[in-house]
Amino acid sequence: MATKEIKTYSLAEMKDKYIDKVGTPERDEYEYELRMNVLGKIIKSARQERHLTQEELGKLVGVQKAQISKLESSANSATIDTILKVFKALKAEINFNVKLEDKFVKLA
Repeated sequence: MATKEIKTYSLAEMKDKYIDKVGTPERDEYEYELRMNVLGKIIKSARQERHLTQEELGKLVGVQKAQISKLESSANSATIDTILKVFKALKAEINFNVKLEDKFVKLA
């Protein structure tokens, strides 16, 4: 009996097939949403490591508990200012990389 070889696909191939190719509006939106969801999970994890409730973190940042909850589920509606305040309140360092075409820009 011959064995049948199973075709495997990379994550990039699956994204190309089911979302769209890199550089298309659909793919850009997907990648953005994914990064914002990951950022929210990072904030939640950092808050929990600091043994803070959402309400306590909100007080440190100057926002309501509901805004922290929303931020942790997805940071896509938060301003950069709010995100920076959250990381400062968590005593966490955040770094941004800016890539122009194929070159990274260093921010001092």
